[in-house]
Amino acid sequence: MTTQPNCLNQFIDGEFSVSEAKRRISVTNPATQEVLCEAPCTTSKEIETAIVSAQQAYYQWREVPTPERARLMLKYQALLKQHQEDLAVTLSKETGKILADAKGDVWRGIEVVEQAANVSSLMMGETVENVARAIDCYSYLQPLGVCVGITPFNFPAMVPLWMYPMAIACGNSFVLKPSEQDPMTPIQLADLAVEAGFPKGILQVVHGDKEQVDQLITHPLVKAISFVGSVAAGQHIYRTGTDHLKRVQAFAGAKNHMVVMPDADKEQVVSNLVGSSVGAAGQRCMAISVAVMVGEAKNCLDDLRDAMANVRPGLWDDPEASYGPQISPQAKQRVLGFIAKGKEEGATCLLDGSDCKVPEAPDGNWIGPTLFVDVTPEMSIYKEEIFGPVLVVLCVDTLDQAIELINQNPYGNGTSIFTASGQAARHFQHYIEVGQVGINVPIPVPLPFFSFTGWKGSFYGDQHAYGKQAVRFYTETKTVTARWFDPGMSASPNMTIHLR
Repeated sequence: MTTQPNCLNQFIDGEFSVSEAKRRISVTNPATQEVLCEAPCTTSKEIETAIVSAQQAYYQWREVPTPERARLMLKYQALLKQHQEDLAVTLSKETGKILADAKGDVWRGIEVVEQAANVSSLMMGETVENVARAIDCYSYLQPLGVCVGITPFNFPAMVPLWMYPMAIACGNSFVLKPSEQDPMTPIQLADLAVEAGFPKGILQVVHGDKEQVDQLITHPLVKAISFVGSVAAGQHIYRTGTDHLKRVQAFAGAKNHMVVMPDADKEQVVSNLVGSSVGAAGQRCMAISVAVMVGEAKNCLDDLRDAMANVRPGLWDDPEASYGPQISPQAKQRVLGFIAKGKEEGATCLLDGSDCKVPEAPDGNWIGPTLFVDVTPEMSIYKEEIFGPVLVVLCVDTLDQAIELINQNPYGNGTSIFTASGQAARHFQHYIEVGQVGINVPIPVPLPFFSFTGWKGSFYGDQHAYGKQAVRFYTETKTVTARWFDPGMSASPNMTIHLR
């Protein structure tokens, strides 16, 4: 790799290089504020080079047999497993995640690469013989061309691996613009892609912010855009991309509820609520941020408060730490603002993490576990995505009231119910208007042979991430209707559209 002190490489046209960009963004360790490197804001000329290189690579790559593409993904998967620990350490330093959580981030990405290695069967079309006399009809799935991915800070390994392995396995080329807050892990992923044997140009990695994103999503050679991030950014990318006639999948915000029935196992409820609400410092789009207590289920609130009080944030390599810091000082201040707002609006703060301190890292973006009760749907802490280790509790009398509450929420990423009743679970999963449902599972992120299927304001587009839907997103269907003439077959003109 070409390097320059403290400047992160980009990966363009098969080469790791230092950008000519004058504008750079500092990448900091959120636990210490140490500057780990500077990410360049890739120049317009360099982005143009990346896209043109990707287009040229696509012309060659689309002709590579599908089984050969699958074998490349098998090689890549093996390298990712071999380097999982190294990737997790890098990821921990730039996100603040504890090491176990960082390993989980990498592993969930590896699972998608495993699914990409199944691409041969996933790319199979359909065939019907004799749709009319001596006429057969069949279809193929063919790649689109240059695809673009724009990924968030909270999963710098998993989310990029949701995107480019599936796109490339389907025969496309890919330009990745990772989050400017933690781009070191994606560059390490690209380095392993080179080692695996990815042909020159089929993967490019550029850096920057909105300026670079806008160039990517409006470029005439780009055919499809994948995005995960905030609501505002998701809406902008979806509108801009579709206005420029691109295919777009944009995963945005969330407000995920966990319904607790009176018959649920209280110990399991408390344990799962703690892990799903404050794990990863609450910085997950599938985090449980709302607990809905049905009837007497509210009797577990004191136990929940005590359990949350027993976990604490800390440094990535601290084996006693439960989670890390917020990604930035700005993110910390935003969460603190919500906590203050919740108190102002009349919610009861049973546990307040506003003044959290980690003595060995006094400059970190720390927030302790925070629990609000007496919350109503009109409060800001209920209506808005906090994205921090804050759990709010609402109480209702019946399961149907819980379902109505959730269905009125503008988001629909994930939800769960904890109960011992199969009837209650069946009723909930049938009537709830949310894309991903857990039954006694708090964070129901599907394994990659299914698809990640957020609804409502959590997703803009038609085809979702990974699984069969990703193959549909990254390909176009070509249908062929074929007739081969037998000697002496009648050749009288057919003046209608009717096949015969």
